[in-house]
Amino acid sequence: MHGKQSLLGAVLLVASVAGCARHGPEARQAPSPSTTTVYVARRVRTLDSERPIAEALSVRAGKVLAVGGRDEVVASAGEGARVVELGDATVVPGLADAHGHLAGLGQSLAAVNLEGTGSRDEVISRVVAAPATAWQGDWLIGRGWDQNDWPEKAFPGRAELDAKLPKTPVVLERVDGHAVWVNGEALRRAKITRDTPDPAGGRILKGPDGEPTGVLVDNAMELVGAVLPPATEAQREAALAAALARCAEVGLTEVHDAGTDLRTFRLLQRWDKEGKLPVRVYAMADGQGPDRETYLREGPYQGKMLTLRSVKLSLDGALGSRGAALHAPYSDEPSHRGLLLLTPEEYEARVRAFMARGFQVATHAIGDRANTLVLDTLVRSAEATGTREGRHRVEHAQVMRLEDITKLGANGFIASMQPTHATSDMPWAETRVGAERIKGAYAWRKLKESGAPLAFGSDFPVERPDVLLGLYAARTRQDAEGKPASGWYPDQRLSGEEALEGFTVGAAYAAFAEKERGRLKPGMDADFVAFSVDPVEAPVAQLLKAQVKLTVVAGTEAYRAP
Repeated sequence: MHGKQSLLGAVLLVASVAGCARHGPEARQAPSPSTTTVYVARRVRTLDSERPIAEALSVRAGKVLAVGGRDEVVASAGEGARVVELGDATVVPGLADAHGHLAGLGQSLAAVNLEGTGSRDEVISRVVAAPATAWQGDWLIGRGWDQNDWPEKAFPGRAELDAKLPKTPVVLERVDGHAVWVNGEALRRAKITRDTPDPAGGRILKGPDGEPTGVLVDNAMELVGAVLPPATEAQREAALAAALARCAEVGLTEVHDAGTDLRTFRLLQRWDKEGKLPVRVYAMADGQGPDRETYLREGPYQGKMLTLRSVKLSLDGALGSRGAALHAPYSDEPSHRGLLLLTPEEYEARVRAFMARGFQVATHAIGDRANTLVLDTLVRSAEATGTREGRHRVEHAQVMRLEDITKLGANGFIASMQPTHATSDMPWAETRVGAERIKGAYAWRKLKESGAPLAFGSDFPVERPDVLLGLYAARTRQDAEGKPASGWYPDQRLSGEEALEGFTVGAAYAAFAEKERGRLKPGMDADFVAFSVDPVEAPVAQLLKAQVKLTVVAGTEAYRAP
């Protein structure tokens, strides 16, 4: 993905995958509006400068009532208040993932999991042993492979799949959602031959003999997506419910859903009206496909736990599949500069249309050329539409020229970034762009110093939705083994509090909700999370083993550890 809506649609789910979520989430059992609950912990980290550290907070009617020392908060709560002892836990404000894909996460829970595979052979072994949930109609679905993790670091081909599954169509989505690996039967059903031209914004990789290799990049994936059998509404419900439950489990109180298709949005609307959303959803309308016309006609939406105020556009592909649009050629493929998924003219037309309709514009931009185009277009279009205060967002802001980093901050745009992308990509990113361009890549500190608000997320299911991993990556720029020892370009590391602010204060600002969420102070929404360690001051290695003990959204417990 790295910001692109997943190709695979809703993957077939059976009861064993979604469990009790197969019929959708249960209605939220909110406490009585007159009930006061006091939560007591070793530490409450409020991110409120007036009282940054406390021992307890009280909650009533979905709002924070008081924050302070245990005795004073319990006394102010009055007789009959419920007191919840959280022991050695640290409570922090509600954590938002500022860039995830709910439908994609649900799909990934059912497909063959190819994450962490160390070779093509390991991929094939997992595919051959696929669970029943991985079938969509008579197609076999998988996701998560990354050729950069294999010894040869080269794209795979259809021959390996054909040797084991010659008659079953197989589609395996790359970890970033910007390429698929398919077999010969899938190519046949999609009518892709040596004579099929590359679609605009896509590549059909072909071998020396001119035949398709079985790897389709960016817009070329749609050729296969068009012939995949559709999922039923029940299957979509199961996938989405499982994804929402997973988010609450890892400590998320809100998700910015990057590119919500219309069917998913209608389902979220229904569940919101029925009181069934366990976490808040800040939806970004899918501005890439045909659903955009409906979103433009209907305009923004505000429900109880669901907001639609943003639109998601994708300008280029991903760095790992060499689809990111660069000013100069790739250092490891001198004949290629990446792909633009929309022409600059079409992109600007969509930006202006959505701005004029009252939408915040959030654009996926990975390569430096894409980032330049996004910034120049946003500046012109915001001026023309009178939306300079629209908090428009650059999703990923991954490889940027230094002058564009300055421009992003100077214009008040939001840098919506994913810390774990840096630690996942660091083994090969410099090979793609070279020693000079890497200085403006994954540059959180440079962007922060430019004045740009940082809103942090994970881009799940490209990365795991576990916020603790993002906090670890932001503080260390290291992998789970602590490598490299000093961190990868360690001058771009953030402090523990700065990392936490990216998932709280920054994400709330990016959703126009800084007066309601992001901090714990009286009158604000009672969204908070209890961790087994202090994510700001604990030794960083402890973050990798820490646990979410409790997730509370609008005063209601969305998840409690067993």
